[in-house]
Amino acid sequence: MTRRVYFYFALTFLLGIIIGGFGVYFFAWYSGHWRRGFDRERMVNHFKTELNLSDAQVQQLRQILEDTGKKFSDLQKQVEPQFRAVREDADNRIRQVLTPEQTAKFNDLIRKREQRHRPRPH
Repeated sequence: MTRRVYFYFALTFLLGIIIGGFGVYFFAWYSGHWRRGFDRERMVNHFKTELNLSDAQVQQLRQILEDTGKKFSDLQKQVEPQFRAVREDADNRIRQVLTPEQTAKFNDLIRKREQRHRPRPH
C-alpha cells in the first residue's frame, strides 16, 4: 500500500511539472515573450526549400527582401513621430482625469511601457 501512495504522489508531482511547463510555454508564446523577430535568412531558406529555388533566384530573393526591409524601415521612421504624438496626446488626456497619486503610478507605467518597446541593438 505504501508503494502505491508514493507512486501516485510521484505521478501527481510529475504531471504537475509537465502541465505547469506547458502553461508557462503557452502563456509566454501567446503574450509575445518568446516570439522570434523577422529573420530574413530563415525566410530565404524556407522559400529555397519549398519552392526549389536556383542559386540565382535565391540571390534575387535576398535582394528583394533587403530592399523591402529598407522601405519598411524608412516608412516606419516617417510614421513613428505621428504615432508618438497620438500616444502622447492620449497619455496627457488620461493624466487630466487622474488624481496626483494615480498620475504618479500612470507615469511609472508609461516609463515601463517605453522601456519594453525601446528598440534593441542587434
